[in-house]
Amino acid sequence: MASDEKSVQLKSDALMEQMKLHLTTDAGKALTKKIGLVYQLNIAPKKLGFNEEFYVVDLKKGEVKKGTYEDGKPDATFSFTDNDFIKIAAGKMNPQIAFMRGAMKIKGSISAAQKFTPDIFPKPAKM
Repeated sequence: MASDEKSVQLKSDALMEQMKLHLTTDAGKALTKKIGLVYQLNIAPKKLGFNEEFYVVDLKKGEVKKGTYEDGKPDATFSFTDNDFIKIAAGKMNPQIAFMRGAMKIKGSISAAQKFTPDIFPKPAKM
């Protein structure tokens, strides 16, 4: 196993950058007020649980950070592969179906998890 295997560029990295900007807009600030929860995302390049990148989407403070949540426990933690996360965020894969198929794993509050929908993500710009 190559030591640089961890440096795989995830498609999710670009989405998280967009999410950071999105949370600074009025729509993003409204989301933070409405949801007020903290999510940790564990995103694997290919296979669940392997070489994961961690992100915290903090909808209490309105920020996105790389790494694990350090102020206690997140309200919900999601694990998925990079491709499945992109599909879910874009609304191309139903989160409930992804969960039932095992394409997405959830730890923590299910009611908090249900508020984590494709609607919270910025829509991809049309080219």
